Amino acid sequence: MKLWLVRHARPLIEPGICYGATDMASDIQATEACAQTLAQVLPQDVRVMTSPLQRCTQLAQALQTLRPDLQATPDARLAEMDFGCWEGVRWDAIPKADFDHWMANFNTYRFGGHESVGEFMQRVALARADTAVQTWPTVWITHAGVARVMTLLAQGLTRVERADQWPKAAPEWGQWWEREM
Repeated sequence: MKLWLVRHARPLIEPGICYGATDMASDIQATEACAQTLAQVLPQDVRVMTSPLQRCTQLAQALQTLRPDLQATPDARLAEMDFGCWEGVRWDAIPKADFDHWMANFNTYRFGGHESVGEFMQRVALARADTAVQTWPTVWITHAGVARVMTLLAQGLTRVERADQWPKAAPEWGQWWEREM
């Protein structure tokens, strides 16, 4: 079964800001360009699931405008990691002690008080397991963090203890990876 991991277009937020679960729109022209290209490559009878965050639902709606057969179903498990109280704060304004504690306890520490990397990975793994039992191709309109978790899961890793184990690669804004499940 084929899975398309589609990353939303560039969000409308200043560079250097910590965001994950922060709900914001994406650049509309880039979103529409992504939707146009994606509409041309996706086959018929593909299932579309989307993060409920606006930058993803915006792309899902643009895609559906072009391809009415591609109606997206929101799935909260496809949302980006939630950085709690650090959402919307400049990375360089976050206390170094808190950041260092996260790096020292990468899997279990709830950076910002809401969600740990381990909890995030578990959430995405559940979505992956549900998708893997389906027989039809699927599109996830999602985020870089979700794509990185999927990279780890494809390698058989369900847990990472250190930040240096976290993948750096992710689809670029408005791009996607195609994976076999």
